Amino acid sequence: MTASSLTRRMAVAALSALAPGLAVAQGAADPQNTVYLETKDGRVTIRLRPDLAPKHAAQIKALVKRGFYDGIVFHRVIGGFMAQTGDPKGNGTGGSDLPNIPAEFSKEPFKRGTVGMARSQDPNSANSQFFICFGESSFLNGQYTVVGEVTSGMDAVDKIKKGDQANNGAVANPDKIVRMRLAADAK
Repeated sequence: MTASSLTRRMAVAALSALAPGLAVAQGAADPQNTVYLETKDGRVTIRLRPDLAPKHAAQIKALVKRGFYDGIVFHRVIGGFMAQTGDPKGNGTGGSDLPNIPAEFSKEPFKRGTVGMARSQDPNSANSQFFICFGESSFLNGQYTVVGEVTSGMDAVDKIKKGDQANNGAVANPDKIVRMRLAADAK
């Protein structure tokens, strides 16, 4: 091990102790907060952000561990905006059997690759549905919870079947999540 790599490891360890989210942002992968979302077109790697939204990240991890998202469709996909999933009913009206989560808004901007929690008009109604932004979506800033970000696989996200713009992005014969796993549990 070189002196520079030892210094870097010590710096990352110190940052991890002081600000866990910052150390991850610097490149240290955290398998407990990394999700692999498999699509027909490839793997999407998502870094959850418990530093921004601890309750939302915990809910997604609990649902992932149950296999809740396996086979769930991308029911609302609007080109240039986002792909939404996580509804077991497949129409945007469903959620899990877990309680809804109070809003955890932050100053983190919605941009390409941002993973946000979907909700109804009630800011405290997020449950299992989430969306991945195709591009900059600053009009969502401060109004929706940022729960993570895509760190690789946006090419697979871009290939998700788009819905009808005139029908609010509803998708006929939609693509689905093949499987979602935490990196810590992936085999």
